[in-house]
Amino acid sequence: MGLTLAQKIIKAHLVSGNMVAGEEIALRIDQTLTQDATGTMAYLEFEAMGIDRVKTERSVAYIDHNTLQSGFENADDHRYIQSVAKKHGIYFSRPGNGICHQVHLERFGIPGKTLIGSDSHTPTGGGIGMLAFGAGGLDVAVAMGGGAYYITMPKMIRVELKGKLRPFVTAKDVSLEILRILSVKGGVGSIIEWGGEGIKSLSVPERATITNMGTELGATTSIFPSDEITRNFLRAEGREKDYIPLSADTDAVYDRVIEIDLSALKPLIACPHMPDNVVTVESLKGTRVDQVCIGSCTNSSLLDLLKVAALLKGKTVDPRVSLSISPGSKQVLTMLADCGALSDILASGARLLECACGPCIGMGFSPNSAGVSLRTFNRNFEGRSGTRDAKVYLVSPETAVAAALTGEITDPTLLGDAPKVTLPSAFRIDDSAVLAPASPDEAKNVEVLRGPNIKEFPKSRPQGDTLSAELVLKVGDNITTDHIMPAGAKILPYRSNIPYLSKFCFAVCDETFAERAKAAGEGIVIGGANYGQGSSREHAALVPLYLGVRAVIAKSFARIHAANLINAGIMPLTFANPDDYDKLAQGDRLTLSNVWTGMDSGTIALKDETNGVEITLSCAFTDRQKEILKAGGLLAYTKAAN
Repeated sequence: MGLTLAQKIIKAHLVSGNMVAGEEIALRIDQTLTQDATGTMAYLEFEAMGIDRVKTERSVAYIDHNTLQSGFENADDHRYIQSVAKKHGIYFSRPGNGICHQVHLERFGIPGKTLIGSDSHTPTGGGIGMLAFGAGGLDVAVAMGGGAYYITMPKMIRVELKGKLRPFVTAKDVSLEILRILSVKGGVGSIIEWGGEGIKSLSVPERATITNMGTELGATTSIFPSDEITRNFLRAEGREKDYIPLSADTDAVYDRVIEIDLSALKPLIACPHMPDNVVTVESLKGTRVDQVCIGSCTNSSLLDLLKVAALLKGKTVDPRVSLSISPGSKQVLTMLADCGALSDILASGARLLECACGPCIGMGFSPNSAGVSLRTFNRNFEGRSGTRDAKVYLVSPETAVAAALTGEITDPTLLGDAPKVTLPSAFRIDDSAVLAPASPDEAKNVEVLRGPNIKEFPKSRPQGDTLSAELVLKVGDNITTDHIMPAGAKILPYRSNIPYLSKFCFAVCDETFAERAKAAGEGIVIGGANYGQGSSREHAALVPLYLGVRAVIAKSFARIHAANLINAGIMPLTFANPDDYDKLAQGDRLTLSNVWTGMDSGTIALKDETNGVEITLSCAFTDRQKEILKAGGLLAYTKAAN
């Protein structure tokens, strides 16, 4: 029996464990990346380990999230990251150089390599044939120190593409179609492999759009083969030496196979407030639009923006619409300027934003009150845009342009002939904004610069055999990390200041939570299905830790968030019977007994001291995870091991 593509890369990087779905495996990591919203904490954690220099083949620190410098906080964080990167052997991508995933794809991604990043959309690298995972900052810090990355061996799902996309139907529509089929929970515990004759018509940027959006499926990661299309992209980037061919064996066995006929797809749109709330664009014809945003790590490539420029050329944005364009990298922006496409974009009335994440994380360009915003982004969670009552839709760049020109949701196939755009045979290479680290000898004299907003990593406590605590919050299904620890221009500058950040924890759900949790001393949170979906931000675990949360009990968890909870020393437990969720009420006093024995048996007894109800909780911790929890988190566990 042959191997899937992902299984081949896993086998080549396997440090320990067996390649059996559901078992824990440890992988050797070749590359890491961080961004500044999560990077400061990751490097504080790395420093705490006492390791002088990273041990990966390549680690890169990107500045792309907190680029709005309305106070000293973001600038201080950037200065800290730059200095710590220089000292410890990490490359530093300066503000303005671009979004981490776009730049990494262009300049550093290598087929067949493993990559973890402290950003949930790190699987973008799968578009070039990497096995790339989003992870918490502490996992990235451990990998930079030479440690393995631990995951549960995933199941394998193959998506077989046939046919060819019709004009105005795009890779974004393929992403939305698989979300329509699987939902935001359908990829949990699985790697999505894309194959079939249909992939031959998809460029690397289009493949990267699809692997980027695989994160919204809850998938462990997504990956395309490395083929001649990959080689051509790397050649254009001056990196053909990095190319190797990679594909699944013809007799590989998958847990599920899904077929999608590209020629049958229509332009699609995800409605508020979830990426899998997908319908056809034509079904919403005539819906008034206030704002359009084109960019993000999903759709900011040169190919995307050349199409946008061609569609906007000679036309003017509807006066009712505000249109923003965020190029994904300095390379993209420079090449748009060189060929004149940027002039066509600006002449239409569009606003040019920085080569950064920007509006995607609520960092500026928020919609008007109750506004309708069409965005080429990957998430449309409620309030993520920075406007609580906005209605955000996810679309392709072509559908975005159609709305910007007409002032309403419009099927882009009505725009006329589709522009014929091809990628150049050579991209403009300028790595001057990527700063190399100091040599080991020079690093001894490098001073790490810390601003006053940078506070210590919150202290965790070892998990005892009994836990008695108040049920401080009860929430429903599909709670995202944006619910737990919001993003946005007002909050992101405090990502390195956990005490201040704690004021905003769960504020979207309950503005009194932080105050109540702190007063309780120790607390337990109850959630529904798919708890913790979305961003990989470990702050969604670290801030509850700071506020005294010792356990989270849910119907099910998103993979990265469950790992982050364990890393923080917080137990993620699930209901053995999901109906037991209804038996617990906020404010009740809960007791978990014989926790250590329960970790071994797989079940822990819970008693609601307020109403006398007794229920059974499930846990499936590995031996390593048990020791992490008993130690009080991954940092304490790692220190003890060294």
